[in-house]
Amino acid sequence: MIGVVYLGNNPQTEERLKYLPGRQVTFAKNYMEAADACKSHIRGEHFIVFYEKNVRTEDVTAITYLHKNCEGIYIILLTDHLTSEERQIYQQCGINDTLDPKATVTELNKKIQFISSRESILFDTQVTKKRILRFQIPLWKRIFDIVCSSLGIIILSPVLVITAIAIKMESKGPVLFKSKRVGTNYKIFDFLKFRSMYTDAEESLKELSKANNQYSDRRKDEDSKSTITAPLGDEAEKTMMEMGMESEMLISDDETMLVGDDFIMAESDFNKQKEEENNNAFVKIENDPRVTKVGKFIRKYSIDELPQLFNILKGDMSVVGNRPLPLYEAEKLTADSSIDRFMAPAGLTGLWQVEERGKGGNMSAEERKQLDIIYGQTYNFKLDMKIIFRTLFSFVQKENV
Repeated sequence: MIGVVYLGNNPQTEERLKYLPGRQVTFAKNYMEAADACKSHIRGEHFIVFYEKNVRTEDVTAITYLHKNCEGIYIILLTDHLTSEERQIYQQCGINDTLDPKATVTELNKKIQFISSRESILFDTQVTKKRILRFQIPLWKRIFDIVCSSLGIIILSPVLVITAIAIKMESKGPVLFKSKRVGTNYKIFDFLKFRSMYTDAEESLKELSKANNQYSDRRKDEDSKSTITAPLGDEAEKTMMEMGMESEMLISDDETMLVGDDFIMAESDFNKQKEEENNNAFVKIENDPRVTKVGKFIRKYSIDELPQLFNILKGDMSVVGNRPLPLYEAEKLTADSSIDRFMAPAGLTGLWQVEERGKGGNMSAEERKQLDIIYGQTYNFKLDMKIIFRTLFSFVQKENV
């Protein structure tokens, strides 16, 4: 049961609060009395404080005092208007909500019931933290990662040094390429790779990805039938009228048309286009001209991935897990159907990588996503060893995956 305290001197508000069904309201004339009422409750009980807005400086003092001296309170400011400055000040000092001072008994009761139904979230910060789903890597997996990455760095140190020299000799720029990647729990970190491209590679990614993304389901012919370029502004309506019988052949009578500043598109085609953009979040360029000669070699044998041993040692990722994604890819995978892939270890190699190699590199973005989710739900030591074993025998391959 949540207690209710009223701090103010409005007779009309007091009268309405008296008629709250099944509620015993404590009426306080100053913040000291309100604090005493809240502190006298039994341990674990929470209070809603209806605070009547008064002089701002006095309000700030009172609200700050209440939050400092009372645990488990939710303060609702009764006011009919707040300026932008006042809203910021009141929020900073601890106001949780606002309500019109002329609110009816029914409205007051609905507000109390709403807060009561979310009591564990709004009052208990510890409970709130426990409710947030976060993945924590098991101890056995972390120990395995530290041992493997340390041994890998020591054993492969000659390869690391030779690769660094070769990269430096072929083209200008840093030996290592750092990119922001999204891993476990959507954590962003600096992802390390040997640089396999020329230094201006990222500038041309957008143009290349449109034409050569092997995961994209392009339908340019269909789009040309469903999307009509129109002049700007008032000419759009005229263009639709001039479409005449041709448009009727393409669009059903009950189809909704979306008209933008420079396009006219059927709503069904717009939704289809958005769905394809989300499904094609993974970008993969075939025969990428941005890759250097050394880059092609180290990519073929996965040598460019070796600096990620330092990411593993640091704890950014694991030996086996779901591939960390660039920001522009990860931001398209925030729907409920995709979140589970981030509730799992981020890894150097993973389930979809070895499966994709087995299929010759032919795997859709949706298949990859589903394999990531499956790994996150079923991973164990035996599965990790199986993936590592298959990865070791897949370094030499015709397809870059």
